[in-house]
Amino acid sequence: MNKLNLMRKTNLIKKSSILFLATLLMSLFFVGCSDDDDDEYGNWVESSAFNGDSRANSVSFTIGDKGYLVTGYDGDDFLADTWEYNSSENYWIKKADFPGVARSSAVGFSINGKGYLGTGFNSELDEEELKDFWEYDPTTDTWTQKADFGGTARYAAIGFSIGNDGYIGTGYDGSEQKDFWKYDVASNTWEQSVGFSGQKRKDASVFTIDDVAYIGLGIHNNAYEEDFYAFNGNTWTRLTDLDDDEDDDDDYSILLSSGAAFSLDGKGYVTTGIAGSINTNAWEYSPATDTWEELPVFEGSARQNASTFTFDTKAFVLMGRSGNYYFDDVWEFRPYELENEDD
Repeated sequence: MNKLNLMRKTNLIKKSSILFLATLLMSLFFVGCSDDDDDEYGNWVESSAFNGDSRANSVSFTIGDKGYLVTGYDGDDFLADTWEYNSSENYWIKKADFPGVARSSAVGFSINGKGYLGTGFNSELDEEELKDFWEYDPTTDTWTQKADFGGTARYAAIGFSIGNDGYIGTGYDGSEQKDFWKYDVASNTWEQSVGFSGQKRKDASVFTIDDVAYIGLGIHNNAYEEDFYAFNGNTWTRLTDLDDDEDDDDDYSILLSSGAAFSLDGKGYVTTGIAGSINTNAWEYSPATDTWEELPVFEGSARQNASTFTFDTKAFVLMGRSGNYYFDDVWEFRPYELENEDD
């Protein structure tokens, strides 16, 4: 081979090597970009499993850094036990049993360091729907019966607190309902809270942010409800509907019942529930813009009738059922962590 051909061959090899390296670097760059684009915030991490029986349709409320899980149904029996979850140390302790009738599908909330539980269902009773109302004091580990709920006996309602007042509304008493009732702790009395113009429903969802309750979802006449409202204790405000239609600027549809709802750091969240079938979808609501964003799916099994705990810096989804299978797992939601299915 003469010297000229050798030089040409050498240059060709150099050019080929440079082209290969450039192609490789570009490929790595685009793969990196693709990976970044695929990264999503919102991670689910499994916590300490519940010590008691698997169950669904339980009442949950939080006081300080403790969460309380009460009553429910395990597939065979209606339950009346009380459990305390230590969110700081990640363990459970059994507390004094709830002294009322064992039940499922009741509601609960907390006010000023005490928990409240009312309404519910027990098919073993002559009157299946319930309206009794109880207060739990964690400092003495005691339950005290209070004035009965002011509305009709019912189950599958929603309950929440705003300031020093508690509220129970919607639900099923033989048909779906839309009334709301306010509980005054100081006077131990109920008063109907008027002004809700939304549809009747059962198995709705509610979360509270800065003393405003956000209410929607649920089912009425075997159809999912799409209207969504904010309530500050005085005024009801209709927000953007949860369906995808031409009347709104949104491009999402969040229609389900029996979902798990909670709030954390100024945002609202809804996950699991029944949307034609049980699902693991998760959504985040921003009250500042009245918009929803779809998140990475709940990493536990699909389920309905789960419970939730909301603390200052943590939130959990726990229990629930899939058909006749009842869960005892507990999942912490971390909104500022990237999704990681392997943790």
